[in-house]
Amino acid sequence: MAAAMCRHPVKLGFIEEDTDLSLLKSQFFPSKIGGKPSWLSLEPVLGGEDLKCQKCSDPCIFLMQVYAPLAMRDDTFHRTIFVFVCSNASCSSQGDNSNFRVFRSQLPLINNFYSKDPPPESIDEGTDVDSFPSADKFQTLCHVCGCKGTKKCSQCRKLHYCCKAHQVIDWKAGHKKLCQCAENGSTDEPGANYSAGILFKEFELVTEDEHVSEADCNNSKSEEECLQEFEQMKMLAETEEVEDSFATADLEQSAAAETEDDKQFQKFKRRIDPEPMQVLRYDRGGEPLWVSAFHKATKENVPNCSCGAARIFEFQVMPQLLNYLNVDHLDASLDWGTLCIYTCQESCNPGNLYLEEFLWKQDFQNPGH
Repeated sequence: MAAAMCRHPVKLGFIEEDTDLSLLKSQFFPSKIGGKPSWLSLEPVLGGEDLKCQKCSDPCIFLMQVYAPLAMRDDTFHRTIFVFVCSNASCSSQGDNSNFRVFRSQLPLINNFYSKDPPPESIDEGTDVDSFPSADKFQTLCHVCGCKGTKKCSQCRKLHYCCKAHQVIDWKAGHKKLCQCAENGSTDEPGANYSAGILFKEFELVTEDEHVSEADCNNSKSEEECLQEFEQMKMLAETEEVEDSFATADLEQSAAAETEDDKQFQKFKRRIDPEPMQVLRYDRGGEPLWVSAFHKATKENVPNCSCGAARIFEFQVMPQLLNYLNVDHLDASLDWGTLCIYTCQESCNPGNLYLEEFLWKQDFQNPGH
């Protein structure tokens, strides 16, 4: 009953830590966090200039992807949104989204890469994994980040990279040993992916409907909640034996002095409290759950798609995700209050290409939050 009061249920995303990672490959159309991207369209994939950080020009690495098919047209039968971020903490600054890149890929049911039949739900010993479609069967991929790799190691000629920076990282992390094996005539390659240290840990992203009250749908307190809060304030005042002058009128005045930012943060906190581990909120065509009263995106802030259509809100990434990324440092850190993703309202058809969409970054204004 409660969920029916909303326009439609918001989909909440949670980290699933015990997933068989082999089920997060492209052919299973996953939603996931970290690791290498599981590309939807398998050729051409992104790389090079597409994924450069707009602040430092280093390549962005894969953060997450959300499988979000739409029933609006045949060509949106498969549809995935990909989010990339620069891993240099110094590129993360208040209210600035230039260290993020977002792309959309979509395909019809009948396409050049996948069977029209649903993928298997599990992989057993008899499953021919090599027969599954993957981007590396169509083009070379960077050994470090899994994006388009146009450069090759000049010594062993075995591994490809998207840029010199990733080749240097891989050399220092262990590829030097592989090259030495090749020079000695050995064809054995180190089994470990030494470059994985620069990627975020890989997790499955699972979703479920949010269940909320009518007051929560409106992101506001009910009359009963307001009354209970007021009564609690009075009881606290009596318990601490405050002076008589600090009476009801003073309590009301104190409550009125609460800043708009505090109010907005309390709305945010109250809405997520029932499911504090949520890392994503999917609500295409809805409104973000803002963490602050400041630096909210408006229609004027969100540019139209390259096709000319307006962009609409699709989903937001929650600050809880940072707990899984291991990005905290004493000097600087990748950080956000929430990341809001806006995509083409018409979900225009890019064919096999990846179209860039728009991300709005909002930060917590009060360091105490």
